[in-house]
Amino acid sequence: MKLSSRVSHGTHPNKLSEILAAKRRDGVRVWDLTESNPTRAGIVYPEGFLAALADPAVLRYEPEPFGLPAARERIAEEYGVPFDNVVMTASTSEAYSWIFKLLCDPGDEVLVPQPSYPLFEYLAALESVRVRSYPLFYDHGWFIDFHALEKAVTPRTRAVVVVNPNNPTGHFIRRHELEELEALRERHDLAILSDEVFAGYQLDVAEDSVTSLRGVADFALDGLSKLAGLPQMKLAWMMLRQPVPELEIIADTYLSAGTPVQTALGAMLELREPVRRQILDRARANLGILDRYLRVEAGWYAVVPVMEEEETSERLLQEHDVLVQPGYFYDFEKSGYLVLSLLTPPAVFARGVAAIRAVQGT
Repeated sequence: MKLSSRVSHGTHPNKLSEILAAKRRDGVRVWDLTESNPTRAGIVYPEGFLAALADPAVLRYEPEPFGLPAARERIAEEYGVPFDNVVMTASTSEAYSWIFKLLCDPGDEVLVPQPSYPLFEYLAALESVRVRSYPLFYDHGWFIDFHALEKAVTPRTRAVVVVNPNNPTGHFIRRHELEELEALRERHDLAILSDEVFAGYQLDVAEDSVTSLRGVADFALDGLSKLAGLPQMKLAWMMLRQPVPELEIIADTYLSAGTPVQTALGAMLELREPVRRQILDRARANLGILDRYLRVEAGWYAVVPVMEEEETSERLLQEHDVLVQPGYFYDFEKSGYLVLSLLTPPAVFARGVAAIRAVQGT
């Protein structure tokens, strides 16, 4: 059987994965500083959080391409956007897929930030779309290298992706950067896509940061996975700068947002605050344990500068049973960073940080 070139044909585990697999085979307890799933991180969910899933209305199927009207109305109210500009999807990954289908022909390109979440390349490849990276640089905060971004635009470029706040750096774009992005869009007839799933977890926001691009970006994304700490509920949404009728063809083809979770959306949003507060409190507590980290404005990751990131991450796991992510997992331009999840229970996080100090000799 021949497989599509859009699908990866065999992958080879890296050294860190091999060490981890061996530890698990031997039954060793691993102190995991990479946990990004709040449902596995000891977060306590309020009683009755899922009661709305028992509503008899979940048994009634109504095939609505852009999502159930009640769910769209709730999101429109939540974010202050027009109802007609709200489109429900099963996940932000699916939203990316639909947007790439909408904007791109095979071989067209989208620009994505570097460093950032490594999923973009896979999502784009499945749509026969190419990814081109534009670099971010750190100078008492993260910024877009606009000279490099401009050079990355080609006649086949269709969109610029902004992750706001970025994953894993946790920074928002600044006001002057938004102005430059808008000018870039006009010069090259591009779409701006803003992924804002971590925007509800603000920690140390710079005065001139832009915490949302809704109404400016052509597509702004969010979802229950981060907003309410419910990745298993599989519901997300995109908010459009203006309605795009052609998107309905794509949405109607898939009809993938489930009725139960859309019906329960309002109740879940009403009860999300205790979950959000716990996550924020834990993130702040864990940041307080760190000696050094690059400024994080929002989200639940910290970037820690180290010497020899690959060697350090491997030694942490091999010698101390501590799992962290090296920066190259996120395509950092330069070596020398570890990425730690601030969702980690504080006792585990403290043990891991102590091991980092030991390995680094500090």
